[in-house]
Amino acid sequence: MNFTTKQLDKYFKEILNIENFPGDPSQNGLQVDNDGAPVKKVAFAVDASMETFKRAKESGADMVFVHHGLLWGISQPLTGIYYQRIKFLMENNIALYACHLPLDAHPELGNNASIAKKLELIETEPFCSWRGYLIGVKGRLPEEMTPEEILQKAFPGRKTVQGLFKFGKEKNLTVGIVSGGAAEDVYQAIDQGLDIYITGESSHEIYHPCQENKINFLAAGHYETETGGVKNAAAKLGLDTGIETVFIDIPTNQ
Repeated sequence: MNFTTKQLDKYFKEILNIENFPGDPSQNGLQVDNDGAPVKKVAFAVDASMETFKRAKESGADMVFVHHGLLWGISQPLTGIYYQRIKFLMENNIALYACHLPLDAHPELGNNASIAKKLELIETEPFCSWRGYLIGVKGRLPEEMTPEEILQKAFPGRKTVQGLFKFGKEKNLTVGIVSGGAAEDVYQAIDQGLDIYITGESSHEIYHPCQENKINFLAAGHYETETGGVKNAAAKLGLDTGIETVFIDIPTNQ
């Protein structure tokens, strides 16, 4: 079955609760339209980049769905690389769809829910307020684990990380998760007495507070913590509509 970009826009807004996040700096939704042609294949990726778009074209995709889109804030001048990227999309009739905070926060398909599922967390609940939105998840491990064991369970094969501060318990039970660039939100994990906090990026400023508050901090990589959401959205789209999907993996090592 074929869908138009407008139909897919409505579909994604409904399943991802996109309109519940009006304060998101990302212009979530359809950022670049096509000429009305049916969408038969959607490429999913973390970042909107020229490499992503070129690989989407090579795969035969009619639309690209990303976590980090091109348009942020109220307006974006179409100059430099932004002009080149949008020009490429329009010349190749490829639509662009972006979903930022809703894809972090979604209780089933989101980035944080994906990590929580890998860790088999129980008693999960929303965690971490950002401008009034709860975007993360917290819960309890089924058994106590070291930070290294948590890393390998959540991100199998991951050998290098942005940061691992082992200032808390050797064996951890309670976990807070906020994917991407959320190092500063470790303070909310501290306030709630969690054993370990997982995010994507580290920060110089939180080293000593983590040490003095005796909490473990794991920054597993911005990219690494945000592949789950787009993969889940791809699987959901394929199951619900039969549209062909492909995941474009472009790790940034961050």
